[in-house]
Amino acid sequence: MNTFSGNYPIEHRAGEIERLCVQSKAMEPDAVTMLERFGSMAGWVCLDIGCGPGGITDLLSARVGPMGLVIGLDMNAQFLEHARRNAPRNVEFRVGDAYRSGLPAGTFDLVHLRFVASTAGHPEQLLKEATRLVRPGGLVALQDPDASTLKCFPPHQAWDRLHSAYMEAFKTAGANIELARKLYFLVHQAGLRDVQYRTALLGVRSIDPMIDYLPSMIESLRGTILRLGLFTEDDLAATLTECRQHLAKPGTAFTMFTLAQVWGRTA
Repeated sequence: MNTFSGNYPIEHRAGEIERLCVQSKAMEPDAVTMLERFGSMAGWVCLDIGCGPGGITDLLSARVGPMGLVIGLDMNAQFLEHARRNAPRNVEFRVGDAYRSGLPAGTFDLVHLRFVASTAGHPEQLLKEATRLVRPGGLVALQDPDASTLKCFPPHQAWDRLHSAYMEAFKTAGANIELARKLYFLVHQAGLRDVQYRTALLGVRSIDPMIDYLPSMIESLRGTILRLGLFTEDDLAATLTECRQHLAKPGTAFTMFTLAQVWGRTA
């Protein structure tokens, strides 16, 4: 039996729930656009794998309506405790492994994963599990990044150093945060039909809530970065301060990772 459960390098720290909630809010318009492409979802039973402190469960709840059901699955019980506090009545949360959920096969009209395949690794295994869980004709949908477009202007040495550490930390953990480039191919190879492909690129200004994306991600990867010797504690603290000062300048902006959304139907 396969006991693999992924290798998620992002640490649970004070402020991590807030970081994820800010990210979800910024990604919301594109998530809504993707869901609208699915057509009517009234009465659907949906699974959001790796939902963290909420994921897109609230958006799914609105789409499936009172006769539908949404389940959020995550390994982090603290995330799920937060998610339950204001969850709609048609949403429930369960602790579970994305690779071996233990949920019955053919149960869901939609299985969705956002930033799971890219950060935890082994997307083929995730796709296999997601496909197992979807009923015949149901949808499997993934959203994943290509972090090569994460670029700041005006350029700044502190940003560049943090970005290099960000990329190396994920790579060392076996993650692929450029997975968006081959996501369509992977979903197509998984045997899904009528595979659809959409991309989006978010621009962030100094006044936007996502402005702290890179520094806050570095703080969530701190243990890995220090273990790899990419920074010392003092150097990392100073570089984070310099980067945040640069990002706070009125003329500074950056492009986020390119978001790829790929979905297809089971036979």
